[in-house]
Amino acid sequence: MAGNSFGKIFNLTTFGESHGEAIGGVIDGCPSGLELNLDKIQNELNRRKPGQSEIVTQRKEPDSVKFLSGIFEGRTTGTPIGFIIENANQKSKDYSHIKDVYRPSHADFTYDKKYGNRDYRGGGRSSARETACRVVAGAVAKQLISSIKINAYTSSVGDIYLEKPYQELDFNNIEENIVRCPDNDVAATMIAKIREIRKQGDTVGGTVTCVIQNVPIGLGEPVFDRLNAELGKAMLSINAVKGFEIGSGFCGTKMKGSEHNDIFNSDGSTKTNLSGGIQGGISNGMDIYFRVAFKPVATIMQKQNTIDKDGNNLEMQGKGRHDPCVVPRAVPIVEAMAALVLADYYLLNKLSKL
Repeated sequence: MAGNSFGKIFNLTTFGESHGEAIGGVIDGCPSGLELNLDKIQNELNRRKPGQSEIVTQRKEPDSVKFLSGIFEGRTTGTPIGFIIENANQKSKDYSHIKDVYRPSHADFTYDKKYGNRDYRGGGRSSARETACRVVAGAVAKQLISSIKINAYTSSVGDIYLEKPYQELDFNNIEENIVRCPDNDVAATMIAKIREIRKQGDTVGGTVTCVIQNVPIGLGEPVFDRLNAELGKAMLSINAVKGFEIGSGFCGTKMKGSEHNDIFNSDGSTKTNLSGGIQGGISNGMDIYFRVAFKPVATIMQKQNTIDKDGNNLEMQGKGRHDPCVVPRAVPIVEAMAALVLADYYLLNKLSKL
């Protein structure tokens, strides 16, 4: 299986399955001498871990990261940083009913056809549990680029939207509620929606908005390695993501050029920021902001028609512990992937100036 690594200079390779002994990763390319706050790394994992509230999966995992290499006396050595997160609360029997059955909109069918076998226990390698490894690496990346501020938050659940522009929000409020929406009134409506959907045995999707501030001018490369293109790839690599838009996004298609152009101030900043902080694939010093769309979780507690590996039609119903809405737990994952991209381009920019 290819495709287990991300990044050119600051590179992450992950391994492990949802119901295996452990998941883990290797971070390569992190410069030596970086003092790491391990508590901050664990806190990022705590934001993503299951069982943290009533509106997420009730799988109970401590998600404690154990570093195996690349750190000595609290500082990076410049060698590969290896780490593992042990799986402690698997209930593989919850998946025995799908051993030979393909769940609708899951990776079951495609994995089986591509590889000739699949780990049906929680989805194996296709499980979103793999994203815990990204959060660890992203937390390291955040400390490498500590002057850059990355904040993501839930901006919609189903048909409930946070309408306020991010400039009017207090990012300190993101962690004040279990849905991770910085407006408590909107958050309460979102939480009620998720509870209602869960009672129905169904799931619901939503969006995460990410804002990146204090970005230096010049990150990104022309043509194929544009910063916005890499951010798009990073976000679309996250489980359940179905859409990515940056700056004005699809709304920009309704505007005229005279309305959409960001007019310069004398210092090189712009009066508006419909470009989303990136022009020509290169950061321009303005805030980078984008939105990521997450589909409803595919496993639902309702009966559905499907097929088995022999093509027989049958009826199935989801079992086990699953998120009714993945969006609240996806917030730290979006931040982590953004941090990996920016750390990579930060190091590439330094290298290009040698």
